[in-house]
Amino acid sequence: PFKRFGHNMTEFQPAAALPAIDGKTGHDGSGNQQPTLLSSLRSVLFVISSALIGFAAFRNTLTWHLQRFWGASGDFWQALWDRLLDVSCLLLPLLWTSGTAVLTIAVYWIFGAVYTILDVTNKPAALRRYKIQPGTNEPVDTKRLMKVIGWVVFNQVIVGLPIAYLSYKFMTWRGFPPLRELPTFHWVLAEMAVHILLEEIGFYYSHRLLHSRYLYRFIHKRHHEWTAPIAVTAIYCHPIEHIFSNLLPPFLGVFIMGSHVATAWLWFSLAILSTLNAHSGYHLPFFPSPEAHDFHHLKIFTWKCFGVLGVLDRLHGTDTLFRNTRAYARHVMMLSLIPAREAFPDEIKSHAPVKVCVQRNTLHIPYRITVQLKRYLPKG
Repeated sequence: PFKRFGHNMTEFQPAAALPAIDGKTGHDGSGNQQPTLLSSLRSVLFVISSALIGFAAFRNTLTWHLQRFWGASGDFWQALWDRLLDVSCLLLPLLWTSGTAVLTIAVYWIFGAVYTILDVTNKPAALRRYKIQPGTNEPVDTKRLMKVIGWVVFNQVIVGLPIAYLSYKFMTWRGFPPLRELPTFHWVLAEMAVHILLEEIGFYYSHRLLHSRYLYRFIHKRHHEWTAPIAVTAIYCHPIEHIFSNLLPPFLGVFIMGSHVATAWLWFSLAILSTLNAHSGYHLPFFPSPEAHDFHHLKIFTWKCFGVLGVLDRLHGTDTLFRNTRAYARHVMMLSLIPAREAFPDEIKSHAPVKVCVQRNTLHIPYRITVQLKRYLPKG
């Protein structure tokens, strides 16, 4: 009965039996070698070991060149450090407290002033293309800016100096390394890794706690007055928040590792530059992306994103909604001069019913259908 459909069931033959495979040698009866668990493990180990060797070679080459630079200039840095100690005649207590305060305040305002000039003058105009929220703070409100400056100076001087002295007491109990001997290049790298990790942990959980209803209302709300932040609003906050969320997390690694004061200064400077960039409102080329924290300010209770690196946000799922936005596509370091909003433009969405018009055509095509869509570019 299958012949009328083009099938002949009598022509069907069963498949030939598969050759038996020797589990030890991996050979079948015909002499062909078949893959076994052992051979697969060999392949995996070969790939992994090759990758590790390549990574180790790259790491050694990179660190060798950096070490050459560090070593070649090591005498220079050491001589400069000795000269600083000799000229300043500062003892360790003043060096740690006053020196740290002067350095961090200088770094904050020198680089913060550059961003502030952009926000006040809107010049150069070409940099406005890199605004994360176009049209905001163009120019920035002078009255609001002066309020920010006043609170920031208060936190840096009235709050920061006593905390610097208290941190010196903790470091004295922990034990300082020799003051005149600068640490090695590899040890500085190792310490920086620890500082970054502990700062991420400390900032994420303290920041998340500040978003609890009570603490947000009485403490953290001040920092979120700016839904489109500017760089110098980085430490515009309540003094309690400044202590536990801005000062304590960067200090954790310094205390645990017993860092040299020069290493601590380097780390504090990098942390300040990072938070200035995160609050700047500009996604500049070759800079770390501030998209996540900018959206955190834009949508206080919706977007979350409490961390700096985003690792703990991914672990706890506090970046789920952010990852479903267009801003997440822009959350990369731009390696060209093309602004992120142009490289990853907003998607066009339809929010209106589709209107279909049917028109009779007596020439060649029976009907012509016209579809009209109302489209808009979503705000932000």
